Amino acid sequence: MFLAFKEIKREKLRYGLIILMIFLISYLIFMLSSLAIGLADENTQAINSWDAKKVVLNKNANISMAQSVLTKKDLKGIKLGKKEAIVGQTPIVAKAKGRPSTSAQFLGVKKSQFIYQDQDLISGHKAKKASEVTVDQAFKIKGYKLGDKISLNDSTKKYKIVGFVQGAKINIAPIVYGRLSTWKSLREGMTNVEASGIISQNANYKFNQHNAKTYPIKTFIDKLPGYTAQNMTFELMIGFLFAISLIIIAVFLYILTMQKMHNFAVMRAQGIPSKTLVGATISQSIILVVVGVVIALIAMWITALILPASVPLLFTPEIMVIGSLGMLIMGIIGSLIPIRSILKVDPAKAIGE
Repeated sequence: MFLAFKEIKREKLRYGLIILMIFLISYLIFMLSSLAIGLADENTQAINSWDAKKVVLNKNANISMAQSVLTKKDLKGIKLGKKEAIVGQTPIVAKAKGRPSTSAQFLGVKKSQFIYQDQDLISGHKAKKASEVTVDQAFKIKGYKLGDKISLNDSTKKYKIVGFVQGAKINIAPIVYGRLSTWKSLREGMTNVEASGIISQNANYKFNQHNAKTYPIKTFIDKLPGYTAQNMTFELMIGFLFAISLIIIAVFLYILTMQKMHNFAVMRAQGIPSKTLVGATISQSIILVVVGVVIALIAMWITALILPASVPLLFTPEIMVIGSLGMLIMGIIGSLIPIRSILKVDPAKAIGE
């Protein structure tokens, strides 16, 4: 460790550039990981807030609640307990005078069921009348206020915003909570319609009748449009960044080791054991990675503070720990590449020179 510190202190510019590269890669890893988690969270915020375990949908809806329609015949004989809730979902465009139009998902619910009762309000109150709605806090960020009256799609009927709900997004779109009867009116031309689906908090719940089919919530989430492809894209990018960091650390340390071979030969001739030189190389790598990662963590923390709430960035302790450990492991592996050359150093060369 002493040799590692001594050399880094003597060659500040050279090792400073390596730290800069490690910092940039670490920062990018933290940024992409935070965006990946943030976007994934916005896809499933509402589902997580419901603590859903199973979902009943039309078996021909491709496991999409927005496309699912359940009729009275489909729901004949269904049994609903305290852990089940009927919902109706449809995409909408919400508009209000003096406010920007907002693409959202309307969710019709029943007042007696848990989805309505468990809404996590940050302001206002739950919708008590058919002409009232509660909306995700994304509406508040866009300038909507309590008391604003919104229209849905081409309907001339107005609905008053009486509350803002935290964590009410599905597939990145904010949710507008209203009555199930309102959802039915938005699905014009479809008679005998009862719901889009049934959400259950019971992992053992099952109902298969006519066109109705029960799915695990994980299957439902994986089928959300773009969800799986988005996560796989981010995972590949982060994986490549770790591989790049490994290559950069290994190449830099190998070049530096080759440049110091004469010095190593002299130290070996002086009786310094190979394990001391190997330990110095590994320690050097760990120091460089730790400094670069710490700077990246500080920069990422500042970034998370100054970015607007509209950016889906979620910088969690898990990302900090996993990203830091991943970079440290890459640094240690990278430092092992030049060890073979160090072990083969011939002290006779130093004496001959």
